[in-house]
Amino acid sequence: MCGIVAYIGKKQAYPIIVNGLRRLEYRGYDSAGVALLNDTNHLSVYKIKGKVADLERFSNGKDISGTIGIGHTRWATHGEPNDVNAHPHFSENENIALIHNGIIENYERIKHSLEKKGYHFRSETDTEVLVHLIDDIQKNADVSFAESVRLALEQVIGAYAIVVISKDNPNRLIAARKSSPLVVGVGEGGEFFMASDASPIVEHTKNVVYLNDEEIAILDRYEGLKVYNIRSSEEKIPYIQELELQLEAIEKGGYEHFMLKEIHEQPRSIRDCFRGRLSKSEGYVALGGIKDYENKLITAPRIIMVACGTSWHACLVGEYLIEDLARINVEVEYASEFRYRNPIINENDIVIAVSQSGETADTLAAIKIAKQKGATILGICNVVGSSISRETDAGSYTHAGPEIGVASTKAFTAQVTVLTLLALRLAYKKGTISESYFYTLIAEMESIPEKVQTILDRTDALIKDIADTYHNATNVLYLGRGNSFPVALEGALKLKEISYIHAEGYPAAEMKHGPIALIDEEMPVVVIATQGPSYEKVVSNIQEVKARKGKVIAIVTEADTQVKAIADQVIEIPLVDDHFVPLLATIPLQLLSYYIAVLRGCNVDQPRNLAKSVTVE
Repeated sequence: MCGIVAYIGKKQAYPIIVNGLRRLEYRGYDSAGVALLNDTNHLSVYKIKGKVADLERFSNGKDISGTIGIGHTRWATHGEPNDVNAHPHFSENENIALIHNGIIENYERIKHSLEKKGYHFRSETDTEVLVHLIDDIQKNADVSFAESVRLALEQVIGAYAIVVISKDNPNRLIAARKSSPLVVGVGEGGEFFMASDASPIVEHTKNVVYLNDEEIAILDRYEGLKVYNIRSSEEKIPYIQELELQLEAIEKGGYEHFMLKEIHEQPRSIRDCFRGRLSKSEGYVALGGIKDYENKLITAPRIIMVACGTSWHACLVGEYLIEDLARINVEVEYASEFRYRNPIINENDIVIAVSQSGETADTLAAIKIAKQKGATILGICNVVGSSISRETDAGSYTHAGPEIGVASTKAFTAQVTVLTLLALRLAYKKGTISESYFYTLIAEMESIPEKVQTILDRTDALIKDIADTYHNATNVLYLGRGNSFPVALEGALKLKEISYIHAEGYPAAEMKHGPIALIDEEMPVVVIATQGPSYEKVVSNIQEVKARKGKVIAIVTEADTQVKAIADQVIEIPLVDDHFVPLLATIPLQLLSYYIAVLRGCNVDQPRNLAKSVTVE
């Protein structure tokens, strides 16, 4: 959840670290801080509640020199957001400073032990326990700086990515990870960069090492990079990869917010997602990453999808598509519940883990449980080199490109695209749809990016007007049937996330089983009412809303007349096969949430209490 940046080399560390923190601020923005070791061996820590911009103002005029340093932007878990709880945290004698992303579950036991030894705690955080423990081991065990960190981590239960700096070791940084991501950028001449993901590194070097779970890294100006296993102390040979990420992909590109940019990137991101995997002219659909597992997927008694948040909604769409087209039993589980309810899994099951970041803690835990029970694990994620891509047997990248806005937009449509391709491939291979219908669907799929662009071009002004009408609403209901029900859930989530308006998504038929009691003349109801098998039923649901004086905003197929006659506002989307409606209907809902949030003065890219990559429970 939090963002980590560190640097050691010949350049001044502060500007590199602060610029990196700005790139990682989507991971947490409750507080920010840096620790810098200058040429006179003075270790300075500057930290403050608020955003990275507040840290820059706070540091102005202070000594920010030094060619080695660490930085942190925080999403609070233990201890409220304030100056004291901000990272980095000092050891008792202020010789060591540490930054941490994760949760130390047994911190209270360790804290009580350290208090008995005379250690004093300044903060309410679990992190401060670790820096004092490292200090205590170094004082009493007569071991090196790196070994004291390793021994401390052997006592820790929980998740962590840490970087530690010491006055007594001015030429090295120590880093380690377990369940929280950490990337090392390898520069020239003893120069190293570290970050929670590659976005702060890409402008400095394309060569990176992704640390694996329970690995500790020593980054030394003169001795280079060395990596060891925390438990066994066995040295590992770092595997250097080349980043595919481009710097311009993590800039706003003239848009007011990253979220708006990412909404408008969807024609390209969807096309990139199926590039090389689908061809109308050649008549094929293929997902190379799972090719070796196709027969197992076709014969599997069931497919279990595990995910959280927006990715869970994408999985629900995938469930409809795979069951309808390929006639394979699919179950969709919240990863956070799956990991704790002793699920029944066997070696014939296929578990598909879906995550934008590839680092979602609950999803990773679900993968480990499924592995223990012998299931085949496939992954769908966006970030190359992420933990899920390494923990699974095989999988597919979405190729959506970096998503900086905390509220997922293009990640959702990219995940749905991959799951649609998977459904089409399995249906074709299994023979559950006719060849002619298969080719029709391929042609439809290739047209989706153009149709998304049409929606963006034609509806922007209309959606702004609708947002102006309803931006002061306190509750909004979203309704859909079939594979539009997950779209209703996703639309409601987007509105909640960035505008702080209470919103709920429901199957349209379930409205009569409770939510209809809420409907009055003040209640906007967003209905996905496109042409398809359930169209007439949805029209009846709209009439039920109107009979209670509710305000209806309807997503309809272009040239619709029936819904247009009864709804208060309609947003048209191009005609498309019902299987592809989620890829189109979600676009106006994203825009509606965005414009409502802007009108309410909300921080669209950094909504309160949220962070992009949920790497802790």
